[in-house]
Amino acid sequence: MSAPSPSSTESDRRLIARLWHGATPASHGDRYAAYLEQTGVKDCRATPGNRGVQVLRRTVGDQAHFLFISFWDSMDSIRGFAGADVERAHYYPEDATYLLELEPTVSHYEVLER
Repeated sequence: MSAPSPSSTESDRRLIARLWHGATPASHGDRYAAYLEQTGVKDCRATPGNRGVQVLRRTVGDQAHFLFISFWDSMDSIRGFAGADVERAHYYPEDATYLLELEPTVSHYEVLER
């Protein structure tokens, strides 16, 4: 997905949504939610070009599933957060202690309406 052309107006620009999914044991759900706020959410919001973050949680049986959605101006702004390989998930060292599995990739979507 390419960044909007320089000639586009602000209202014509399309945001890029970056989606990541992870799961923890349900008993760790509250702690992991607080941890996400202090790491991924905080870092996304501090990165130029970030236009917001939403974290969704759903508990099913003994697992708490998290959907982390961040909104960006361009792939270049995503690189400022995630590094050169924007398709790889951005993990913090403690993620391995919470998550049941480290998903290797993320998905990107063009936001059609704001």
